Amino acid sequence: MRRKQFRVLGVMSGTSLDGIDLAYLAFTKEERWEASILKAETIEYPKKWVEALKTSAELSRTEITALDEHYTDYLAEVIQQFIQKNKIEKLDAVCSHGHTVLHQPEKGFTVQIGNLPKLATILQQKVVCDFRVQDVELGGQGAPLVPIGDRLLFGDYDYCLNLGGFANISTEIESKRIAYDICPVNTVLNEYASRLGFAFDRDGAIARNAEVNQDLLKELNSLSFYQQKPPKSLGIEWVNLVIFPILEKSESTSEEIIATFTEHVAVQLSENIQHYSSQKVLVTGGGAFNTYLIELLQQKTKAQIILPQKNLIEFKEALIFGFLGVLRLENEINVLASVTGASKNHSSGKIFEV
Repeated sequence: MRRKQFRVLGVMSGTSLDGIDLAYLAFTKEERWEASILKAETIEYPKKWVEALKTSAELSRTEITALDEHYTDYLAEVIQQFIQKNKIEKLDAVCSHGHTVLHQPEKGFTVQIGNLPKLATILQQKVVCDFRVQDVELGGQGAPLVPIGDRLLFGDYDYCLNLGGFANISTEIESKRIAYDICPVNTVLNEYASRLGFAFDRDGAIARNAEVNQDLLKELNSLSFYQQKPPKSLGIEWVNLVIFPILEKSESTSEEIIATFTEHVAVQLSENIQHYSSQKVLVTGGGAFNTYLIELLQQKTKAQIILPQKNLIEFKEALIFGFLGVLRLENEINVLASVTGASKNHSSGKIFEV
């Protein structure tokens, strides 16, 4: 087999609003795909962008269109600075997820901003982006998209668990890749940490030292979403509509809410992992640094909870969106119907040439 090599940028912005993840990546394929992270960085959002993106789901379509224009300009600037800073040359593509502002697959749409053709024009680079839309058009959830990378790059693990704005998991069942969103994580924890003057609950220290509201915990764990069979996915709209009203109604302190919700996340995660010591669970995403959450999870399951190197914890999603772009350039399948519920496997993403 001819050896294939690609150098791309993977660009990702998640619902936790930590910032824009950029990863300069190398992919090679002989017998199987291999990947490495050459350079990576998270660019924190300025306060004005945090506020703009946090409320973007409430905007009209006209306002979202305007926001898309501004965000594409901002994203191009961030990417260009990363390329210049790291003296990167001869890229095969910039592979960008954009930022999700609306995700309502049951209504037939999902919207990621920052995926306009002018991104390629400004950067003077080939761009592969807008990976979710085609899947929704094919009747799928448009999420999760990472599992193709879990299968082809991280197949040595029984589970790949990502703890970002939401928790999602992927695994193989009877030679089929299954993946779905489990519950919110940092979309909720970061909001209540911010009310206490913190960007996030560092190491889970707030949760560790506060009381769990057992009535609130019971109400959260009984939500109907958790009984649904996959494929299923979550968006910030669901958190705004369902989770935040429950938390506010409880009249708990922010500390109690953080403690209770951290326990809730651990419960939901454990219920989606088989409790055998032979099972290996790869944990990535910002929530992997929440040591208290990881301790709670390990207490609730016999499976091996494995935290990889820091750059993989932080940049696995950017890595895999880079990989999605490479697969799209090769016109290979990058979205699995068994995961999203689409009518067929397909190669998704728009390609913008310079």
